[in-house]
Amino acid sequence: MFMYITYTLTLSLQFKFRHKGATVSHNDNQMDKKKIEQGVRLILEGIGEDLTREGLVDTPERVARSMEEIFSGINQDPTELFKVTFDVDSHDIVVVKDIPFYSMCEHHLLPFFGTVHIGYIPSANGKVCGLSKLARCVEVYARRPQIQERMTQEIVQAIQDGIGAQGVIVVVEAEHLCMSMRGVSKAGAKTRTIKTLGSLNDKDARKEALSLLDI
Repeated sequence: MFMYITYTLTLSLQFKFRHKGATVSHNDNQMDKKKIEQGVRLILEGIGEDLTREGLVDTPERVARSMEEIFSGINQDPTELFKVTFDVDSHDIVVVKDIPFYSMCEHHLLPFFGTVHIGYIPSANGKVCGLSKLARCVEVYARRPQIQERMTQEIVQAIQDGIGAQGVIVVVEAEHLCMSMRGVSKAGAKTRTIKTLGSLNDKDARKEALSLLDI
């Protein structure tokens, strides 16, 4: 069993959708807001609402603007985040905990949200990335129509590919409003997904990594 030196960063800031610099740059014109507005009008009509009602007059336009932000991760390339790395000649695990995220379930287009915990072993030649890049990687994948299981796998793979990490572990814990506010209506229920790659696939290494993540 090799020794771990843990660098733990607790991210307490909630990443707002309007937070500049929180994501990779993207094409602001890639979404057809007019189509989104038309769709919102159809939904409101379909549920029997009055589109001329004061509170709904500007709703289609507001929703279109919010969709542009909420789904800003579409077509972004997370590998851009890892173009800059740092040589520290370290082979001990790096841990970043409690990264908040907000995403949309692709099955019902309802939010799911929670926290992501990441641990990785630097590349064989001791390269690491800036800690903020891990949080930005989470945002790129969260700001898409998603399912939690796939998002977990995508984050792991992006980190391994991006810096050549020898091992990666990602744990995602989230509440899904498609389960909380409809269907079985079990508010507060949490879903946890775990994915490991490389050296952290080893049973003992995985166990120790999970303990460092307090899982």
